[in-house]
Amino acid sequence: MADLDGRRAPATEAEVREEDWDGRDLSGQAHVRVAFREVDMSETRSRGATFTECTFTDCRLGSSTHSDSAFLNCAFTGCRLFDSEFTRCKLLGTLFDRCNFDLLRCVEGDWSFVSMRGADLRGASFARTRMREVDLSRARCEGSRFRDVDLSGAQFHGCDFSGADLRGSDLAALDPAAVKLTGAIIDPDQAMAIAEALGLEVRAPGIP
Repeated sequence: MADLDGRRAPATEAEVREEDWDGRDLSGQAHVRVAFREVDMSETRSRGATFTECTFTDCRLGSSTHSDSAFLNCAFTGCRLFDSEFTRCKLLGTLFDRCNFDLLRCVEGDWSFVSMRGADLRGASFARTRMREVDLSRARCEGSRFRDVDLSGAQFHGCDFSGADLRGSDLAALDPAAVKLTGAIIDPDQAMAIAEALGLEVRAPGIP
């Protein structure tokens, strides 16, 4: 088992290696403790599939679409998720290391306790997603979209949100002195919270 960011990848009991699953329908399938190595999962689609404590190493998931599926306590290492889409999916406790997330789209679902430390999320989009206690330390999120996302308890140290759209998201755990926010788009309530976190006192005009 490899260590990923201080957390151990799950132990596996079976292996799928160098297979071509391009375009397969994985709906309803259930995989437990399977190691997927160099598997081409490009343009696969799933509805109601479950992957529990599986590892994905150097796999290609480009242009894949997943809805109401679950990747629970999995580990993705060196995987390509270019233009992939996750709708109402659960990725609780999953680890990502050195993955490609270009044009990733996530709508709703639960990504709580996910580790995306150091991930390049430029251009990725998350909407109405629960991401409680997610680890975004040192992540590159320039130009990304986190709209109406529950980021309570998240780790943000060293994260770059320059130009990101963060409107409606819970930023209570964000230390504005420990992240980059140049050009980020936020709403008035978030602006007040960030100002207060910087030690500023916000007063309405005309109030002494």
